[in-house]
Amino acid sequence: MKYLDWKSNYDKYPETLVLEYDHEAFAGWANINASLNRIMTDKKVLTVDCYPGVDNDEVLGNLIREFKPQRIIDMEDIFYDGEKITDLMKNNLTHDRVRGIMYYGSILDFIDETKLSEAKHLAASSKDRLLIYGFGAALVTRGDILIYADLARWEIQQRYRRGMPNYKQKNYDEDFLRKYKRGYFAEWRIADKHKKSILDDIDFYLDTNTVGKPKMVTGNAFSSALKTVTKQPFRLVPYFDPGVWGGQWMKEICNLNRNEDNFAWAFDGVPEENSIYFRFGDIRLESPAMNLTLSRPEEFLGQKTFARFGAECPLRFDLLDTMDGQNLSLQVHPDTDYIHKKFGMPYTQDESYYILDAGDSGGVYLGLKESIDSSQMIKDLESAQSGTAQFDVEKYVNFFPAKKYDHFLIPAGTIHCSSKNCMVLEISATPYIFTFKLWDWDRVGLDGLKRPIHIEDGKAVLRFNRTTEWVEKNLINRFEQVRVGDGYSEIRTGLHELEFIETRVFTITQRVEIESNGEFAMLNLVDGKAVVIESPGNIFLPYEVNYAETFIIPAGAGNYTARPCIDGDSVKLLKANVRF
Repeated sequence: MKYLDWKSNYDKYPETLVLEYDHEAFAGWANINASLNRIMTDKKVLTVDCYPGVDNDEVLGNLIREFKPQRIIDMEDIFYDGEKITDLMKNNLTHDRVRGIMYYGSILDFIDETKLSEAKHLAASSKDRLLIYGFGAALVTRGDILIYADLARWEIQQRYRRGMPNYKQKNYDEDFLRKYKRGYFAEWRIADKHKKSILDDIDFYLDTNTVGKPKMVTGNAFSSALKTVTKQPFRLVPYFDPGVWGGQWMKEICNLNRNEDNFAWAFDGVPEENSIYFRFGDIRLESPAMNLTLSRPEEFLGQKTFARFGAECPLRFDLLDTMDGQNLSLQVHPDTDYIHKKFGMPYTQDESYYILDAGDSGGVYLGLKESIDSSQMIKDLESAQSGTAQFDVEKYVNFFPAKKYDHFLIPAGTIHCSSKNCMVLEISATPYIFTFKLWDWDRVGLDGLKRPIHIEDGKAVLRFNRTTEWVEKNLINRFEQVRVGDGYSEIRTGLHELEFIETRVFTITQRVEIESNGEFAMLNLVDGKAVVIESPGNIFLPYEVNYAETFIIPAGAGNYTARPCIDGDSVKLLKANVRF
C-alpha cells in the first residue's frame, strides 16, 4: 500500500557539519594510534575514561598493544564487586520488570575508597608508563592525556539484546527490559553525572559505537561541535524498532527495510536517547545528544527552560505506526505527585497524539464513558490480566475516529491508546518509560513473554471523572487561531492547561518569521515535501527539512523563518515548546 503520492526524502542519517576541524578528527585504530603516539612521546600517564557499555576487549586491547603501558590501573578493580553493587542499588532497582526508582547518588557510592586512594597514590608516584582505564578513570587522575570513550544509548540497548551484561554483572541472558531498567534508573544516571564533570576537560573524544571502526576528535574539536549545534537547527539520529502492534507506514515514508514485518516506533526527537552525527571532513562522529544537554544546557535550552528543568531537555517527539498494524496497549500515565513519590521523577509523562495519517477504522481510545462502574472496570481488567476473560474496552472507554491533522491531548491520568490504522506524532514530556499498561489485547511481546501490565499503578492514577463530555470539550482539536497573514496561518492546537507543553501549527505558502523568545523548540514537518529554515540575522546557514522529519531549534539560534522549498507549495510545521 502507498501512503504518499510522491517519493519521500526522509533522511535517516542527518549530520551537522563542523567547520575548520577536519585535521583534528581521526578514523580507525591506525590513525588514532598514530595521533596518540605523536602526543604521548614524552608523556607518562594516559587516562581513558569510559561510558558503561564500551567494548573493553577492543578499546583496552588496542591501548595495551599500542601504548605498551608498564602498569595498568583497571577501574573495574576499584569498584566494589558486582554483587555488592547490586545490593547497593537494590532499593532503586525494585522487583518490577520495567520500572525502578531514580538513583540520585554518585559514582563514588560504588567505589572502594581504600582502593581508589591506593590508585591515586600509585598514579602520583609512578615513573612508569601508566594506563588508567575504565568507567570513572578520571577519578584517579586526569593524567597527561585524558580521553573519553563514549557510545549511544541505542547502541547500548542493542548490545544488551545481543547478550551484553550490565556493568560488572553476569546477567548475559537476563530479560532485556530488566537490563534496560538498570541502565535507565541507575547506571546511566551515575555515568551522566560523572561525564558532565569531566567533559569540558578532555583532550580527546572517542566514538566507540561501531566495533572495529572507532572515530576520535580532539577535545577542542568536540567542544566546537557542541557549540555549533547551539546556534543552528539540527536533527537527531533516528532509530526504529518493531513491535507487536507495529505498522507499515514508516517503511515507505522513512525509507526502511521493506522485508521487516513492521516498525512500531521511530525515536527521532528524544535527546535523552538519540545521538547527533557530527561531520568532520570525511569523518562522521556519533555522540549522544545528552552530551549537548549536559555541557551546554543554557545555550541549548534557553534561560527559562534551564531555570525550570536544569540540564535536561523536557520535550520529546516520536512516531507510533499502527497503519495496517494493531491497537496500542490501553494505558495511563501517572500524575506528577505519583511519579515523584514512587519513582523519584520530578515531572511526569504528559503527552498528545497529533495524527499524521489515518486509515479506515483508525482512531483513538480516550477517556471513560459516562456513568461507568469504576470498581467493576478494575475487576474486569484484573480478570483479563489473569486470563479468565477478555476486557470489553468498548464498554468502558470512548473511541473517537481520527483523521489527518487531528490533535488528541492526553494529560496524565487519562486512559488512552491509539487504535490500528493511525500514524501518530507523539508529543510528550521527556519521562518516556512510565506507561502503565492496563490491557494489551491478550498479546505477548516479540520476545515471547507476556507484556508487562500494571493495573495497581494504573488504578491509583486513573482520573475516573475524565468522561465523554469532558474529553470532547477539553482534549480533542482545541484549535485556536493565533494569527493569520499573507501566506501563513498559526493555530494553537494545545496542549491542555494541565500540561506544560505549548503546540502551534503553521500553515505556510511563503516565508514567515517565527519568534523563539530565546528558548528552544522541537518541530516536525507534518505536511508538505520540504521546508527551508533560515536565520534573519544570518546566525546559521539555510537548513532544509523533509516531510515527517523532527528537528530542533536551539535557543542560541534566535528567531528564524520558514518557507516551502518549492514555490507555490503549502506546508505545515508543528512546533512544540515549554509554556511559560
